[in-house]
Amino acid sequence: MTDPQPSQQAEVPTPERSSDEPHRPVRSQAPSGPPPLDSPRPWRTEGLPKESKGQNGKKEPKKSRLWQFWVIAGIALLGLWGLLTWQDASNAPPTIPYTEFISQVEAGNVKEIYAQGDTIQGELTNEAKLPDDGDDSTEEGNYTQFTTERPTFAQDNLLSDLQAHGAVVRATPVVEQRGAVANLISSLVLWGLLIGVSIWAFRKIAKAGGGLGGFGMQREVKPIEKTAVRVNFSDVAGIDEVKEQVDEIVDFLKSPDKYRKVGARAPRGVLLEGQPGTGKTLLARATAGEADVPFFSASASEFIEMIVGVGAQRVRQLFDEAKKVAPAIVFIDEIDAIGRARGSSRASGSNDEREQTLNQILTEMDGFDGTEGVVVMAATNRSDVLDPALTRPGRFDRVITVSPPDQIGREKILKVHTRQIPLATDVNLKALAQTTPGATGADLANLANEAALRAARRNDTLVYQADFTNALEQIQLGVARSVLIPEDEKRRTAYHEGGHALLGMLQKGADPVRKVSIIPRGQALGVTLSTPDTDRYGYDEQYLLGRIVGALGGMAAEAAVYGVVTTGAESDLRSATSIARQMVGKWGMSAKVGPMTVLFDDVNPRELGISDETLSVVDAEVRAIITKCHAKAVELLNENRDKLDAIANELLIKETLDEAEVYKIAGIERPVQDDFHSESVGTSAD
Repeated sequence: MTDPQPSQQAEVPTPERSSDEPHRPVRSQAPSGPPPLDSPRPWRTEGLPKESKGQNGKKEPKKSRLWQFWVIAGIALLGLWGLLTWQDASNAPPTIPYTEFISQVEAGNVKEIYAQGDTIQGELTNEAKLPDDGDDSTEEGNYTQFTTERPTFAQDNLLSDLQAHGAVVRATPVVEQRGAVANLISSLVLWGLLIGVSIWAFRKIAKAGGGLGGFGMQREVKPIEKTAVRVNFSDVAGIDEVKEQVDEIVDFLKSPDKYRKVGARAPRGVLLEGQPGTGKTLLARATAGEADVPFFSASASEFIEMIVGVGAQRVRQLFDEAKKVAPAIVFIDEIDAIGRARGSSRASGSNDEREQTLNQILTEMDGFDGTEGVVVMAATNRSDVLDPALTRPGRFDRVITVSPPDQIGREKILKVHTRQIPLATDVNLKALAQTTPGATGADLANLANEAALRAARRNDTLVYQADFTNALEQIQLGVARSVLIPEDEKRRTAYHEGGHALLGMLQKGADPVRKVSIIPRGQALGVTLSTPDTDRYGYDEQYLLGRIVGALGGMAAEAAVYGVVTTGAESDLRSATSIARQMVGKWGMSAKVGPMTVLFDDVNPRELGISDETLSVVDAEVRAIITKCHAKAVELLNENRDKLDAIANELLIKETLDEAEVYKIAGIERPVQDDFHSESVGTSAD
C-alpha cells in the first residue's frame, strides 16, 4: 500500500471543429536550410500548416539538393554506357583484309556471311590463321568469325563466287552486337532496377523502425492539417486543477504580445509527472489543440541509437522544425529514458549517446529567448530520477503533478468515455465512479470498452449497468476459471474468504465488503472485494492495523476452524507484511524505530548509512505487528464463529455473495462511512 495522491484523469479524442483563423507567422528566423532529406525524424506532428512561411509572410522556397543527385547519376550513367560500348568493341570479331576474305572464298572455307553496305561479317568453316599485315597492334592467332570491308572499286562477282563454293548469304548479322542506342537503353534499365531496389529496401528498413542497418532512419513525417482530428480541453475530464495550470500557457500561445508588453515570458518547459494512465500525453495534446498550434510529439527512447551523435542530431532537427512553425508545442514522452541524473548509478554506465542527447536538449531549451513561441512539455512517471539540470528554473519551470481522479472526476471521465456508447436507462455512472477509487482515466476507458464488448457479444444495441459491473468484476478480480475443486478444499476456501469478509465487517472504519466469491479467478481460488464509499488521501495507525487484521482474516479463519496454515495465505501475508513494513520504515509508526524514514523504494538503506542494528529493529517491529494482528483476527473469529459458519455455508450454496447478502447473512448492519474511508481497493485472494 502506498501513500495515495489527489485526483485527476484523461479522455477520448473527438473530432475538432475546423479553424478559419489564418496561420500565425513565424516569430523567429528559421535556421539556414532544412535538415538533410534522409535525416531521421522519429517525432509525430499535429496541426502543421500546409506550407511554412517566413517572417515576411511569404512562402520560403525549399532548398533542394536533388540536382547533386542527378549530376552524379548522369556521370555514372555515361560511364556505364561507355563501359558497355568498350566491352562490345573488345568482344567484336577481328577485321581481316578483303584479299584474305577472297582467298578463303576461293578455298571454299567460308561457311556464311552477312553484308550491310560494304561491311561484311562472316564465319569460316575451318579455323584459319590471321594474316600478318605488318601492324604491331594487330593480334596474332587464329580466327573463325571475321569482319571485312569490300572496296568500292572491286569488280568481282562476289555473290556468284560464294554460291559456287557453297557459302550461305544470311539476311541477319552473323555476330550479334549492341549498338550505342542499345547500350544506352541497357544502362537506363539497369539504373532503374538499382534505384527501385534501393527505394524498396529503405522503405522496408524505415517500416521496421530503422536499426543499425538503416542507421536509425525513419519514415518521412506526414503533417496533419489543422482540420484533422485534434483534442482540446473538452476532451479532458477529471483534472480541472491541472487544466488551470496550463491555461496560462494556452493564453501565451494565443496572445504572446500581451505578456511581452509587461516583460513576461512563458514557461520554457512544463513537466507533467504522475502514474501511468492519468492522461499526461492527452493533456499536452489538448493544450496544443486549445491554443490551435502545431504539436510535435516523440518518445525519448526514439532519439537513442547505437551510433553516437544520432540522438543529438534528432533533437536539433526537432527543435528547428518547431521554430519554423512557431508558436508550437514540443512534447517528449517518458523523458526519464534520456533525462536520468548523469553520473549516478541509475544512469547505467554513463552511456555517451544518452548523455549527448540530454545535453542537446538542455542546450536547445537554454537557447530560447522567449520570443520563439516554442513551449516544451514532457511527461514522466519517475520525476525523482531526472537530472537536476533538466528540472531547474529556466528549463522546466513548472512541474505539474497529474494524479488519479477523485470520485467527481471519475464520473466526468466516464461521461466522456461513454459519449459514443448507447447506454440503457439503468446505467448509473455515479455509482460506478463510487466503486472505482484509485482508477485512472485509462482504467475507466478500459472499463467502458469492456462493458461495450459484453453488449456486442450478445448482439445487444444497449449497454446496461450489469455490463459495467460484470466488466469491473472481471478487471478487479480476474476472469473466472472452470476447474473442479474437491469438496473439502472448496469448504476450506469458503471459510478463508468468509474470514476476510467477516473481519472486514467487524473492523471499525473498515471498507465495506462489496463481494465475496469462491469461484476461482486468475491464480486465486476465491476473492473478497472491499472498496470505500468515498476517497481519502491519508491513513492513521488504527486504520492500517485494521487493514492488516482484515488481510490476515483468511489465514486466521483456517487456523480457527482447521488448526492449519495453507499456501492460500501467501498473498495475504505479502499484503500484511507490506503494510507493516511501511508503517515502521516509512511512516514513523513505531516507538522503537522512531519518527524517521528507514526504508526506501529503490535504494538500499545501507548505502544511505542505515545501520544493520536499525534494520534488525525494523524487522522485529514488523514481526510484532503482524503477530499481534493475527492473534486479534483469530480472537474475533472465535468470538463470532456462528457468523463465520453462516457465511461459509451460504458461499458453498451460492458461490458468490454481493454486498447486501453478505451483511444480511452475518447479521451486521452495513455502516455509513463518515470518519473512515480509503481510496485504495482492498482484495483478498486465496
